[in-house]
Amino acid sequence: MNTINRRTVLLGGLAAAATGVLAGCSKSGGSTPSTPSLVAPTGAEVARAEDARKGTGREHKVALTAVPATIGLGAGLLAATWAFDRRTPGTPIRIPAGDTLVATLSNRLPTGSATSIHWHGVALRNDMDGVPGVTQKPTASGDSLTYRFVAPDPGTYFFHPHVGVQLDRGLYAPLIVEDPKEPLSYDDEFMVVLDDWVDGLNGTPDDVFAEVKQGMGGMGSMPGMSMRYLLMDAESELLGGDAGDVKYPYHLINGRVAADPEVYTAKPGTRVRLRIINAGSDTAYRVALGGHKLTITHTDGYPVEHKQFDALLIGMGERYDVLVTLADGVFPLVALAEGKNQTGMAMVRTGAGTRPPAAARPAELSGSIGMASQLEAAEEARLKQAEPDVTHQLKLTGGMDEYDWSVNGKRFDMEDPAATPLLIRAGQRVRLEFVNDTDMWHPMHLHGHTYQLGDAGPRKDTAIVLPRKTLSVIFDADNPGQWLLHCHNAYHGEAGMMALVAYQA
Repeated sequence: MNTINRRTVLLGGLAAAATGVLAGCSKSGGSTPSTPSLVAPTGAEVARAEDARKGTGREHKVALTAVPATIGLGAGLLAATWAFDRRTPGTPIRIPAGDTLVATLSNRLPTGSATSIHWHGVALRNDMDGVPGVTQKPTASGDSLTYRFVAPDPGTYFFHPHVGVQLDRGLYAPLIVEDPKEPLSYDDEFMVVLDDWVDGLNGTPDDVFAEVKQGMGGMGSMPGMSMRYLLMDAESELLGGDAGDVKYPYHLINGRVAADPEVYTAKPGTRVRLRIINAGSDTAYRVALGGHKLTITHTDGYPVEHKQFDALLIGMGERYDVLVTLADGVFPLVALAEGKNQTGMAMVRTGAGTRPPAAARPAELSGSIGMASQLEAAEEARLKQAEPDVTHQLKLTGGMDEYDWSVNGKRFDMEDPAATPLLIRAGQRVRLEFVNDTDMWHPMHLHGHTYQLGDAGPRKDTAIVLPRKTLSVIFDADNPGQWLLHCHNAYHGEAGMMALVAYQA
């Protein structure tokens, strides 16, 4: 295994010696004798949970090669980045629910660049979750690793690395788990992948993190330090204040800039399912289709009571499915970078008309805005009423002055990821209370599970926690192992806003 430095693998929670940490996890889950015994990612409990999923037995084999690539973003822009099979977003994977995905990752990145794949939102077996130092060793450059798991739940998901700030490169792609008994009626689908882009155009994500981690307090004390990336004035009423940290030169839809957008073509009257994925690292988007209303049907893979809005707000890591019946003409599908005064755009064409300008701002962006807090879970997706067996409060702490983002005042300990776990037991009803003590919003993502917002809110794995607010969620402990819980702002997670939810053996 190649040598990995500490900073490169912080987001994965990798210890200085990955093999030692994994060995520790397999024995006790921690580094001290007083730490309770935890379910190991490769333990018998994990294997039994996978067997209980009772998959179909069918296998879908895919090969994913992570390589350096020069990607065309449209309008003559070429970005030197890393990508799966030399395209961004990568080729979507589609698999029926209950089938087994067999995905072989080949790492052909530069020497010393370990990577992994996290299957975002999928309630899969713990040892396939793709978090180096917690559930696997990192896949070194020149090596390969095969992920094998049953895809149990229909929905819109995606996959990306869990090493450093590699999420802010081009290593991501949609994962669609299809429902063999699909209840929705529609004519076609259009995948909409949103991203904030800097890599290969204005430095790299590592350059960005090197600057922003100095914090506002460190900028004036560093000779020659220029503020190339730190964003000073991103304000959003929807997000409760500070909207983000990073200045991005471009915002993309399906890997293309607004000046040269992807075009979706259909006939008037076509009923389309938009699967919208925010693969960005520091940007929430307000999404609207000019001249149309959006009916939200799912969020993070789970159905909700249908509700219509002019636009929707989607944070990093969230996914929304919407239905829209297309009118006759040419329409801009716009992703407004919330608080950043920039847009990404795709184009929907059903008839004659001129292409909308790159800076198009349809009126729907200022209309009714759909957010998770306004939705209710569909009846079949709601958790049964039950009193929590255990409650964990997670204070989201830190700020821009020191860039010391953390949970409960403590940055995640990459030397010992299981040092202070949030302990749960199989079969428990668990309540998590996110108490945001910061002046910035945070999209909090739980691996391996979906939680319900409040008593009847939507089922999600990633939810926006507004500044100075509390969000209470519940979930059933039905997927044993050790699971990361973190802010899906890549730079906040890298700085230490993470925790470990661990099942006791």
